[in-house]
Amino acid sequence: MNLSSKKCTVCQVGAPKLKDNEIKSYLTKLSKGWKTIKNHHIEKEFIFKNFKEALEFTNKVGKIAEKEGHHPDIHLSWGKVKVIAYTHKINGLHENDFILAAKIDGIKS
Repeated sequence: MNLSSKKCTVCQVGAPKLKDNEIKSYLTKLSKGWKTIKNHHIEKEFIFKNFKEALEFTNKVGKIAEKEGHHPDIHLSWGKVKVIAYTHKINGLHENDFILAAKIDGIKS
């Protein structure tokens, strides 16, 4: 099943974190540019022509996050947005992080 067509599920404290091989598998389903950091989180930097475009993208990410009930860390600066996703309740990666990333990949400017 395509990750972007899935829905984030409620994650409970103590839910299992993804294993290394699972993370690698999920990562192949995302667009180019996503990377894992210490098997703890995934991140991607998006580049834009100016601050306005970066802000519009940030707001679109925010709408997706609210709809999914799964919220990434978003760093906005002039012409650049960095998205960092991990599941705070388990302090690591869960399928939800990759679902959210796939939905972010689908944002049209």
